[in-house]
Amino acid sequence: MRMDDYELLIRLNEIGTIRGTAKAVLISQPAVTQRLKYMEEYFGEAIFIRTSKRLLPTPAGEIVIQHAKQVIHQEKVLKNRLAETGEEIQGTLAIACSTLISQRFLPSILGEFTAKYPKVAIDLVTGISEDIRRNHKKYHICIIRGEKLKESTSVHLFDDPLYMFDTEPFPSNHAKERPLISFKSDDSMHELVDNWLYHHQEFIKPEKTLTVDQIETCKQFMKQGIGMAVLPESVSDHLKEEYPHIALKINGKAVTRDTWVCYQEGIRKLPQVDHFLELLQNTTF
Repeated sequence: MRMDDYELLIRLNEIGTIRGTAKAVLISQPAVTQRLKYMEEYFGEAIFIRTSKRLLPTPAGEIVIQHAKQVIHQEKVLKNRLAETGEEIQGTLAIACSTLISQRFLPSILGEFTAKYPKVAIDLVTGISEDIRRNHKKYHICIIRGEKLKESTSVHLFDDPLYMFDTEPFPSNHAKERPLISFKSDDSMHELVDNWLYHHQEFIKPEKTLTVDQIETCKQFMKQGIGMAVLPESVSDHLKEEYPHIALKINGKAVTRDTWVCYQEGIRKLPQVDHFLELLQNTTF
């Protein structure tokens, strides 16, 4: 069994369909089916039951899948140990990163890092910070928004002030009543906005709230005049010259989203982790 066979097996279990897995790993459906057939012949057991909705692991399949996870984990442990002893920086760097940071800042940072350390394999997962917090022990480094991870070493990267944008002006003599467009984020972001709205309910009264999946969709809806949108400065600075906006403040203090890099104690012994953290902390955001 090859390592990529074990990885494919885990993806099949996670995604649940051959079609979805083929799309995720960028190979054809017949190729996925053929490799699954090979693995079942190799172990002499059916690994999945095919239902109309998804693949369900058999009892034997659950044992094989657990074995696959252990093999992959041990492979990573071995590569990291070799990376510690070798002169050349190599091994795997597992990063979980907030979607906003991964879109706005991470490409250039990873581009610089991989150019300098081409033998380091990057294992990157992106998503909302709330999900990353729940699974933070799976990764070497977590880059999250909002509250820091209390059980980890957390280094503050930057503050990100929030602004409310609209295509219509913000009046000073009466309340503004418009739909509010929000994007999928963790609870801490929504709490910041709700708290600010509570303190400014005499001036801002959302008629209704529209929720979209991505921050870019939120921006485009605002640009089309559908409603107001609260956006972090890091992704909206270029909008200030074109659209009416106000800074979110409470008692004169800016409402901001903190960004943190978090990691477990001792993880900097891995050279690839230490060098990436050094690059990250020297980056101007």
